[in-house]
Amino acid sequence: MSLKKPDNKIIAWIKIAVFLLALIPVLNLGISAYIDNLGANPIEKLTRSTGFWTLTLLLISLTVSPLRRLTGWNWLMRLRRMLGLFVFFYASLHFLTYLLLDQFFAWASIVNDIVKRPYITVGFPAFMLLIPLAVTSNNRMIKLLGGKRWLLLHRLVYLCAVGGVVHYWWLVKKDLSNPLTFALLLSLLLGFRLIYWLRGLNIPLIPRKGWQP
Repeated sequence: MSLKKPDNKIIAWIKIAVFLLALIPVLNLGISAYIDNLGANPIEKLTRSTGFWTLTLLLISLTVSPLRRLTGWNWLMRLRRMLGLFVFFYASLHFLTYLLLDQFFAWASIVNDIVKRPYITVGFPAFMLLIPLAVTSNNRMIKLLGGKRWLLLHRLVYLCAVGGVVHYWWLVKKDLSNPLTFALLLSLLLGFRLIYWLRGLNIPLIPRKGWQP
């Protein structure tokens, strides 16, 4: 089997494997909740875990395009939509944990948090930006919007990623190792995209003698 051009059956099995792997975190949380093993602060455990996996899957989904360019494995693009929907799934669980379990629809308190807590001020719009991306993730919406508009809209995912990393960084008070790791990985992915953007404009990465922008 060639990894560059696997047949449809192999791709189908890969998609099933990715789907099952992406479900493992929420299944673990569900089992832990059922056996009362979420720790002394179960709401915080649920909030942090769903947030962590939202960012993890978001960065994995953003890795698809660079990996395809580097390897020539075009079939990887067939995994990106599913990964993106799992990002929205975990982000929704993260938000609903805060909305239902932490605040219990206390709208005044929620608005106060959005205004006064910087990590929520950044995190809330980052989640809201994911909604149109999830809604327009199907082929019908691509046709309705047109390819160029759809691509422009889905570039908002980078704003979501930046907002998510900043949200996590400002939330964590002591051990910054995880937020720092996410920030470094996102910086690499954005740098890779910048390189290809500059190449598309025919701008040399190392200016040649006599070159002018």
